[in-house]
Amino acid sequence: MDRRTILLVEDNPDDEALTLRSLSKSKVVNDVIVARDGEEAINLLLGIGNTSTGALEQLPEVVLLDLKLPKIDGLEVLRRLRSHDRTKYLPVVVLTSSDEEPDLLESYKLGANSYIRKPVDFASFAEAVRQLELYWVVLNQAPTKKG
Repeated sequence: MDRRTILLVEDNPDDEALTLRSLSKSKVVNDVIVARDGEEAINLLLGIGNTSTGALEQLPEVVLLDLKLPKIDGLEVLRRLRSHDRTKYLPVVVLTSSDEEPDLLESYKLGANSYIRKPVDFASFAEAVRQLELYWVVLNQAPTKKG
């Protein structure tokens, strides 16, 4: 069986560390790949961009996508993912600190599978990440991947 991976797209080092810590404390073991801006995420998933690495050979089980990213923002990342056959069905969970209604509406309009506002305190954040991993990596039945 292939190892299940999660792609975390997060530019804030503190939020990245908190998410990785929360994922490592869960009972489910997954590889986590981190993209620190939207351009890197697009390159990893589609092989498009200015970085030297190409697309991941196997798509992750889920993408945890922040919206406020440098270079290319999260909404544009989502728009591009949904416009390509390789990634149009890839589960994308928007995990953001934004509580702006337009961000929420646009995320769903562009095809986000879920929108979760990052909790402020560590215990709540850790539990939210644990539940995300349990649902999207263990319980969710995604379409067979192509690419």
